[in-house]
Amino acid sequence: MGPTQKPNVCRQLSRRALGFFSRDAGVVQRTNLGILRALVCQESTKFKNVWTTHSKSPIAYERGRIYFDNYRCCVSSVASEPRKLYEMPKCSKSEKIEDALLWECPVGEILPNPSDYKSSLIALTAHNWLFRISATTGKVLEKIYLASYCKFRYLSWDTPQEVIAVKSAQNKGTVLARQAGIQQPVLLYLAVFHVLPFSLIGILEINKKIFGNVTDATLSHGILIVMYSSGLVRLYSFQAITEQFMQQKLDLGCACRWGGTAGTVGEAPFGIPCNIKITDTPPLLFEVSSLENAFQIGGHPWHYIITPNKKKQKGVFHICALKDNSLNENLPTVTASGRVVKKNVNLLDDDPEQETFKIVDYEDELDLLSVVAVTQIDAEGKAHLDFHCNEYGTLLKSIPLVESWDVTYSHEVYFDRDLVLHIEQKPSRVFSCYVYQMVCDPGEEETTNRSCEKE
Repeated sequence: MGPTQKPNVCRQLSRRALGFFSRDAGVVQRTNLGILRALVCQESTKFKNVWTTHSKSPIAYERGRIYFDNYRCCVSSVASEPRKLYEMPKCSKSEKIEDALLWECPVGEILPNPSDYKSSLIALTAHNWLFRISATTGKVLEKIYLASYCKFRYLSWDTPQEVIAVKSAQNKGTVLARQAGIQQPVLLYLAVFHVLPFSLIGILEINKKIFGNVTDATLSHGILIVMYSSGLVRLYSFQAITEQFMQQKLDLGCACRWGGTAGTVGEAPFGIPCNIKITDTPPLLFEVSSLENAFQIGGHPWHYIITPNKKKQKGVFHICALKDNSLNENLPTVTASGRVVKKNVNLLDDDPEQETFKIVDYEDELDLLSVVAVTQIDAEGKAHLDFHCNEYGTLLKSIPLVESWDVTYSHEVYFDRDLVLHIEQKPSRVFSCYVYQMVCDPGEEETTNRSCEKE
């Protein structure tokens, strides 16, 4: 695809000020993001490493906020220097936050409290409490005690910004039971809630007596996904399961008697009983075999993405029609990032003179594909972040990362509008965070046109 004319940012800003886009808020937003995209990709724009920090505990990033010390400390990444938003009181190891999700206010809904219109952090603690925490102050706004009969460990969205799933650790049983060959029938539990205000849908047990020798299970978009060591993936309707197998409807904050014990649902020490127990195999929606249980579903009409269940096929994905399992010949193979590959690409992992692609991601607001490429020079690796046109694959921008890149370490790289953030985990649980911000140099003028510059 040949070069196309770059959008004139000054002209776009003038048209916006004169109200050319005022009839449609979506048009205004797209115009703003188009302006930002042009600024990000222009030649004179640089990304400068504005600050670096290190920590003995994991570092997490979510929408302009960097979390330290198991989410206890929150720092804004927007400023040129770190600005602490809040720091929660110190707590014991048993009370630390183990996982968290960022909830943002829904559009067009009437909420019970003024604080509900601001972003919140939904946090799961090591001692089985579910908190809703103000994302700006760190104040605990709501709390629910889950249960004492299992250890909850993971948070995920079932329906983004609407329904959460809290998954327990897998039940391995006691050492003596395992030595005696006694298997625990219940593999794990899934607690499902509507958010803001919290309302309980139910807690479901995944029982091997019903599902067989299952190795894992999760919930996504109302679908219960059950996985097996053979690579088999089975899908069931969660709604159908709740309608058929819910023993009793439970409401948070209400009195309840369960198994000879009385208490308040969601309060300690009673917690929430497991009220969805499957007693017979539920109707199967769909099943497929995939390497390492890799499976995604979506699109219109419905398609799913799998990896052929052979070790040599690792890293290769097939797009198939849900209605008849046929392989889409027009889109035969995609990469691990979900991008379609129309030609053969070799990752030269074993050749230190060549670049290796380590992380591929998609920035949906700017419609850019970001790729981290690493070159190993002697004992030190150097990386750069490349921005590609999502439509044509054209390279639009390359950002060198100043820190060295050790391929044996764990890395995460985030590109969020005008921010690039690199989180690195070194041996002995040493975590480093490198923050880059966009800087426009007015002294330099872009002289070349890049293709796929969108208005």
